[in-house]
Amino acid sequence: MENNTLNRDQPLRDGQNISPWQKGEFFLDNAADIFAPGTLYDTLIVGGGITGLTTALLLQTQGRQTILAEARNIGFGTTGGTTAHLNTFFDATYADAESDFSQEAARLLASCGKEAFALIDSLAKQFSINCDLEYKDGYLYAETQEEAKVLQEIFDASKRAGVEVEEADTNGVKVPFVKSIVFKKQGQFHPLKYIFGLAQAFVEAGGVILENTFIKEADFQDEVHTVKADKVIIKAKNLVYATHISPGLDILDIRNAPYRSYVLGLRLKNEADYPQHLSYDSKDPYHYYRTHEIEGKKYLILGGEDHKTGHEDPEAAFKALEEYARKYYDIDAVAFKWSSQYYSPSDQLPYIGELPGGADNTYVAIGYNGNGMMFGTISGKIISDMIIGKQSPYQKLFSPSRIKPVAGFTEFVKENADVAYRFIADRFSADKIESLKELAPGTGTIVKYEGDKLAVYKDDAGNITALSPTCTHAGCIVNFNAAEKSWDCPCHGGRYDINGKVITGPPRRDLQNIAIQ
Repeated sequence: MENNTLNRDQPLRDGQNISPWQKGEFFLDNAADIFAPGTLYDTLIVGGGITGLTTALLLQTQGRQTILAEARNIGFGTTGGTTAHLNTFFDATYADAESDFSQEAARLLASCGKEAFALIDSLAKQFSINCDLEYKDGYLYAETQEEAKVLQEIFDASKRAGVEVEEADTNGVKVPFVKSIVFKKQGQFHPLKYIFGLAQAFVEAGGVILENTFIKEADFQDEVHTVKADKVIIKAKNLVYATHISPGLDILDIRNAPYRSYVLGLRLKNEADYPQHLSYDSKDPYHYYRTHEIEGKKYLILGGEDHKTGHEDPEAAFKALEEYARKYYDIDAVAFKWSSQYYSPSDQLPYIGELPGGADNTYVAIGYNGNGMMFGTISGKIISDMIIGKQSPYQKLFSPSRIKPVAGFTEFVKENADVAYRFIADRFSADKIESLKELAPGTGTIVKYEGDKLAVYKDDAGNITALSPTCTHAGCIVNFNAAEKSWDCPCHGGRYDINGKVITGPPRRDLQNIAIQ
């Protein structure tokens, strides 16, 4: 790999491996100086990714005094690890939307995609955000006749939904195929350049950003949310969780399953081999391709090998992805490799709107699947519309309170049967090792120690950090992610660093540190 290290002015993200988006200089005027304790804000937004910043900017520019609290730094979460494809088609295909919901739902979904892309384009132009935004064709292709049948269904349903799609005689990459279709006017951008542009515009409009502000408690009395972090108390009339999954325990935990996706940034020997457009195969999990130029160098950005968080070996996923790439491309260097987390909803459409069972005027945006840039953008529009009292055409389709007895039921049962299994089996399965001496430096695992299970990490100097392995969210047992040096919960996607500090996900409390002799 290239020597891709960060300086202190570059944003961190929720993984040990850096993404190419973190390279470069990112500046934001200090917004914390204008925070006034005791102020009653119109809206508090928790989370500094594309959802939070889009919502914040739209509200602030409509005269709603808004404050945004981010646990770490802007772009720390999934937005800093996305591959930043901008699509008018989604992981939930239009054929899926028709069969699980209705043809009208599929048309609404298509309209949502177009509006999200138009909003990104509009905000980038309005606020002069130089984010490498480009329009590209997007190819979806099949490698077998069985895949081709499904692809034809997607093609036909996309046409009915009003999406611009055509038959194609290429797939944009060096992979053999039997059928390909092309979605016109897709796109890509640099996600951190974009959201830092949103953040700067938000601050210049009078908004407040508090970084390194981890929200631990929220109370609602007399129509006011009182939210507490370690050093500040924030009061607001409206509360928006733009955190990829709502914190704490609620009904949406069992309607969304956490997944990790793996990405390589590859330098190729042949300049002509870099894809000119976006491409996606029809595998499960599928592979996705594009090219981006970072600091004067082109990179083939290849993603795939997705699996449920905490269930498979991340290092094996990276290995499989590299082996796949080398089948088709002459690789000069693996310059970047990173992974990122997303949540898959049981019926494949996101949950955007008021939190079911939550306090009044509490909003969430959850379950984007692999389409975070598009759904994060439209979430900002939907939620800001709801707060100012404007009806959104997508409000009912994406309502977190929707009940679909058919759509997603099989997936719902499968995912939550797995959660129940984790509560039991992780506590009584055979231990992987019996002695701390067997643990290699730089690795972690669950071990048995004096009758109890411990999450143990040994650093390169041989020092041991021991933690309770019980996730503080819902009590599942965490697993070690060797690729990202984190403890990941296989139930709801909570993630902790090697010292037990919450990185991302629904937990609000760190893992308990255990002193061992």
